[in-house]
Amino acid sequence: MSVWRALARLGRSWRLSHGLLAVPLAIIVAVTVIDINAPTSIHLGPFLVAAPAITASFAGPALTGAVGALAVAAQVVIGHLHGGLMTPNHQAQIAALLLISVLVTVFRYVRDRHQRRLTQVQSVAVAAQQVLLRPLPERIGPLQIAFSYIAAEAEAQIGGDLYAAVPTPGATRVVVGDVRGKGLSAIGEAAVLIGAFQGAAYRNLSLPAIVAHLGNSVYWNATHLGDGDPESEESFVTALVMDVHHNDPVLTMVNCGHPPPLLLRHDKVRTLEVPEPAPPLGLSAPSESEYEAATFGFEPGDVLLLYTDGVIEARNHEGTFYPLIDRVASWNEIDPPSLVRRLHDDLLRYADGNLGDDVAMIAIASVPGTVHSPGTVSAPGTVSSPGTDAPPR
Repeated sequence: MSVWRALARLGRSWRLSHGLLAVPLAIIVAVTVIDINAPTSIHLGPFLVAAPAITASFAGPALTGAVGALAVAAQVVIGHLHGGLMTPNHQAQIAALLLISVLVTVFRYVRDRHQRRLTQVQSVAVAAQQVLLRPLPERIGPLQIAFSYIAAEAEAQIGGDLYAAVPTPGATRVVVGDVRGKGLSAIGEAAVLIGAFQGAAYRNLSLPAIVAHLGNSVYWNATHLGDGDPESEESFVTALVMDVHHNDPVLTMVNCGHPPPLLLRHDKVRTLEVPEPAPPLGLSAPSESEYEAATFGFEPGDVLLLYTDGVIEARNHEGTFYPLIDRVASWNEIDPPSLVRRLHDDLLRYADGNLGDDVAMIAIASVPGTVHSPGTVSAPGTVSSPGTDAPPR
């Protein structure tokens, strides 16, 4: 299907460019006819330069060069009929038109080559995003999930925000985080944390243990595997790690300096604040005893919204921060896809499309009356994790 869509787009592009070709051709014909029939004191030949210039705006270098050559030929015809080609005026007009046509064609060639390189870079960025930030499944056990990611740099596709979700015996384990800084170093830190999170999924560690494992991975990478850049060695990651249990109406969470999630229940919105947030990951080599999981109720019909600070730090043209809680409370969205879609569109509209930081948002709902075996991923390509029904402690 993708091949047919690509061919269809190519066909539409070809028809559009060849339809627009009538404009520069009409200019050449009109200028030539009018100039030939006008008095010799009137020179309309310089207007022929518009033909290759207009063609370059929608066609490639080959077609631009062909139109430019046709315009030069028309100027030669005009010069031949108006006093001969050896007059200084006609020689200057032909030389100028030829030079401009060549320059326009060269510029169009350079632009096309730059566009091809940019397309290749963007395709690599998209592939990297799909490897680093894999799309979350729409269903894991009794949970419905929706997500959205917006990179602050449109050409970058990916940045320092991260998210992942894995099924564990009796629960779904989720991480959302934000790496300090931007660029390749931030992407590298995000890759380290996601790799450590997914790699430890099969070990069925407790929530404090997995957070300590993530903290040690980030710290080890910065201090022992870094590139020697002092700024990268001072990097850290704010993260939120939680288990959403399948068989009990609760979730457990460890917050490492990350914005607290929102819980939507019965048309009311509240933040899930932990009593003592832990420091961000990567500042030291932590132990499991340094973390304590907080427990919150998560009943069927509830919706949980996780996000990075790019959401609440987005500003409008007046410099006012995005009022996330007020916005969500006024919408009364009851399913994750609708909530994420509306938040995505409203955030971009509020900030006029100019986000100062990457944005990641995940909505999770406990679907009433859904019965699934622990660890089942209900999405295309079903994956099952064996284990007991007891949720990890």
